[in-house]
Amino acid sequence: MNILYFHQHFSTPSGSSGTRSYEMARRLVAAGHKVTVVCGSHIGGTTGLNNQFVKGRRTGVIDGICIIEFQLNYANRDGFIKRSWLFLLFAIKSISVALFQKADLVFATSTPLTAGIPGIVARWIKGTPFIFEVRDLWPELPREMKVITNPVILSLMSFLEWLSYKSAHRLIGLSPGIVEGIIRHNIDANKVTLIPNGCDLDIFASKENSWRPAGVTDDELMAVFTGTHGIANGLDAVLDVSIILKNRYAKKIKIVLVGQGREKEKLRKRAAAENLDNIIFMDPVPKNRLAGLMASADVGLQILANVPAFYYGTSPNKFFDYLSSGLPVLTNYPGWVADLISEHECGFVVPPENANEFANVLILASQNKEILTKMRQNSKTLAEKHFARDKLADQFLCWLEGEDKK
Repeated sequence: MNILYFHQHFSTPSGSSGTRSYEMARRLVAAGHKVTVVCGSHIGGTTGLNNQFVKGRRTGVIDGICIIEFQLNYANRDGFIKRSWLFLLFAIKSISVALFQKADLVFATSTPLTAGIPGIVARWIKGTPFIFEVRDLWPELPREMKVITNPVILSLMSFLEWLSYKSAHRLIGLSPGIVEGIIRHNIDANKVTLIPNGCDLDIFASKENSWRPAGVTDDELMAVFTGTHGIANGLDAVLDVSIILKNRYAKKIKIVLVGQGREKEKLRKRAAAENLDNIIFMDPVPKNRLAGLMASADVGLQILANVPAFYYGTSPNKFFDYLSSGLPVLTNYPGWVADLISEHECGFVVPPENANEFANVLILASQNKEILTKMRQNSKTLAEKHFARDKLADQFLCWLEGEDKK
C-alpha cells in the first residue's frame, strides 16, 4: 500500500522527543509498504533531513521513509495563540498533500487534534480509507486543566473530535481511557483498538556508555524525569519534595529534570530562590544519549498534575522508556500506569499532592537500594513481555492492513 502518515511532531531517535511514528513507519516499510510521513519542524524533534527548505517545504528519504517536512517551527514553550496557529497551518498545508498525492490509506496521529483534518478531507472527498490514532483526549484534557475555557473554542474542538472519530474507518487509542473516550462518542467498539506506547529495548536496554551529569556522584540515589516541563506535568510537586529532602538532610539524593517547556524557566528560578541544590536541570538530549543517563539512574519519575482525566487518558512515552531501561518507576497519580506499577511490583505509587510520602519513598530507596534490584528486573520483564515495540508494531501493522475498512 501507499500510506500517507500525518504527524506534526515526527522525530527520529536523533531527536529528543517521542519516536513512536518513526518506529511504526519503518516497520511498515519493512513489511513492503511505501510510507510518506508528513510533518512539521519542532524543537526537540529531528526528521533527519538537512537539505534546505524550498517555499517552506523540504523532502527526502530517511531509513526508507519518504518525508515531507513543513517549515513550521514549533516549541512547547510557545504561547497558546502561536501554537494554535501552527496547528492550523499544518492542517491546511497537509490537506493539499492528502488531496493530490496518491494514497491507498491515510493515517493521522494526534496531538494536535487538527492532525486528523487531512484524513477527514481524504476520506470524504477522495474516498480514501482513513485511520486515526488518538494520543490524548481533546478537548477533555485542556477543559479539565482549565487551559482552555472559551466555550466557542471548546465547542469547535468537540465538533472536530466527533468528526474525526466518525470519519475514521478505524481508530487506535494509546490508553484504556482513550479507547473508552472514543467509544463514548457512539463509535463501534470493533473499530477501536488499544495499542499503547512501547518500549524501545534496542535503544534503552543496553547498559553501555552510562553517565551521570555533573553534580551527581556514583554513591547518590539519582531520580530522573525526562519530558516536557509544562503545566500538565506539575513539576512544582517535585520541587516541593526537594525542599523536604533538604530539610531532612537527605544529602545522598539528587533529582534530575531533563527536558524543555513553558514552565522550565519558572521552575529554575524557584529552585534558585529556594537554594534547592538537590535539583539538576538539563536540556533535552537525543534518545541514544538519554539511554546512557537512564542506565545510570536509580528511579524514573512519572509525574503529572493531579487531573482526573490523566489517570486513564494518557500513555506517557517516558514511562515506557523507564521500563525499557529496567528502572523502578515512581508515579504520583492513580490510574492505569499506577495499576501496572503496583501489579507488577516495578516501582512506587504515592498519592497526588503528597510531598511527604513522595520524599519518604526516595529516602527509603536511598537507604535500602537492594529493594530496587527486584523492581529493576520486574520493569524489564514487563517491558519485554507486554510492551516491546516489535510486538506492538505487529498489532499496528495488522490493524492497518485489515480488510474491514467500511
